[in-house]
Amino acid sequence: MADHILIVVSGHQTLGDSGEPTGWFCSEVSHPLEVFREAGFNVTFCSPQGGATQPDPGSLDRSDPLNSKLLDNKADMESLATTFKPEELDGTAYKAIFFAGGHGTMWDFPDHAGLRKLIQSCYDSGNVVSAVCHGPAALVNAKLGDGSYLVAGKDVTCFTDSEEAAVEKDDIVPFLLESRMRERGATVHTAPDFGVCVQVSERLVTGQNPASAQATAQAVVDLVFNSDKRVVAHA
Repeated sequence: MADHILIVVSGHQTLGDSGEPTGWFCSEVSHPLEVFREAGFNVTFCSPQGGATQPDPGSLDRSDPLNSKLLDNKADMESLATTFKPEELDGTAYKAIFFAGGHGTMWDFPDHAGLRKLIQSCYDSGNVVSAVCHGPAALVNAKLGDGSYLVAGKDVTCFTDSEEAAVEKDDIVPFLLESRMRERGATVHTAPDFGVCVQVSERLVTGQNPASAQATAQAVVDLVFNSDKRVVAHA
């Protein structure tokens, strides 16, 4: 029986008070999904409130074949329209939890008690917690069983303050993710704006931006393989 990875996406649909639509970033779901399935994992989708989610319209680049593959997959899109709630899931049941990005995460990830419980149970049970781009918004308030912040003392990356300014969202998001990570005691590593950066620190894997999504997912797979030799990739 294949092992399982949980992909968590935002269910938040409005970019602050701007009235502009937002959601999850398509390639930050489509690329990791491909990596995880190629490695032999079953994937489950979750969102903070459960139920319907939507991709950020600005991320629907169909020139990316993996985006088109996801968007044209009726089963996957149905799953993303009927996501599980965190409270319905057991964090210890997943080899890894992967928090996809998209600006919506900045509103519905940080303060969600159910997500914090999933993170704590997954990590404290010896499994992998991972996130890319704005997905690390789920980590800023996450704590371990001993009460310490998960990211404290760890090497991480995320969508940077410079990148947020470059996309002109720094005055719209409720906080700057890189700055908040530093406030929580993380050591934040960054590539030049929109370059690839992935950090692995113990069983925490983070990626900086959409360009880092595939490499972040591959780092998750490699980490799981190294810690659990029962996982067998498809030929």
